[in-house]
Amino acid sequence: MALHPYFQNLVEQTKGQPPRSAGSPGTARALTAAGCQRLGPGPAMAEKRDLTLPGRGGRIPARLFIPHGAEDALIVFYHGGGWVLGTPEDYDSQVSALAEAARIPVLFVDYRLAPEHPFPAAADDAEDAMAAVLSGGLPGLPEGPVIVMGDSAGGNLTAVVCNALPEKGRVALQVLYYPVTDSDFTRASYSAYGTDHLLTAADMRWFFDHYVPDPAQRSDPRVAPLRHPRPGGPAVPALIVTAECDVLRDEGTAYAEALRSAGCPVTLREVPGMAHVFLRHHAQVPEAAADLAETAAQIRQAAGLPPLTAPPARS
Repeated sequence: MALHPYFQNLVEQTKGQPPRSAGSPGTARALTAAGCQRLGPGPAMAEKRDLTLPGRGGRIPARLFIPHGAEDALIVFYHGGGWVLGTPEDYDSQVSALAEAARIPVLFVDYRLAPEHPFPAAADDAEDAMAAVLSGGLPGLPEGPVIVMGDSAGGNLTAVVCNALPEKGRVALQVLYYPVTDSDFTRASYSAYGTDHLLTAADMRWFFDHYVPDPAQRSDPRVAPLRHPRPGGPAVPALIVTAECDVLRDEGTAYAEALRSAGCPVTLREVPGMAHVFLRHHAQVPEAAADLAETAAQIRQAAGLPPLTAPPARS
């Protein structure tokens, strides 16, 4: 299937402009922040609260998104951006929409970014944030089932976190959207979609150069979860969503197969015509909105919550 017209239009708008990989992290972060204007605001939350979590590298900033009618479960969310980009403001629309669609609070983990903090800083923060949540020592957080979720580099961190869990415990589901699971740039999806798309092969090399500048470390399972000897950790059920027109499509599929081989229950969904980061455009692309709703329903099911039949009551 051809790339969706909305994303094809975005690609056309960027032609003739210097690629992300030609600039600095600061320039890329500014472009990302400016691009969020087209996404529009997210739905209103009952509360947004900033907090910090303990970590081996210092306190980890986080933001809790509490929707109206919130139920007793928690989504711990790791954002994308190649371990170099991404802020709570950049993800406000997507995370608010996720919280409202699932009617579950979302904890956005603002982990340290490269190149200021290269590997393993992001992985350490991701693991430490999850350990803090599961310890039960953070007042004000739901005590029910926990869903671990991330997109792109955040999908990578989600896999890293679940692979490191000593036991399944309260973790009901891991949700990986178009995740980075390997450091292999030779897969067929790289050849098919590596140029003239929202995420290019050159972009991915640029991200790896900043996050894992030492090529010898790129086979580490905390960088490339696909290379873990037994991915999935304590068999945490997984939902993996890939975009058809994305350089990362094939490694997402490969990770689903690896999880199944390791005995982990897996649902794999490839969304036709979509580009990388399509979920961030849920307000502009009906197919993305429909996929968000489907994922929210699967999250609720995994958390043992009934299907939603009415909008939440608002005070």
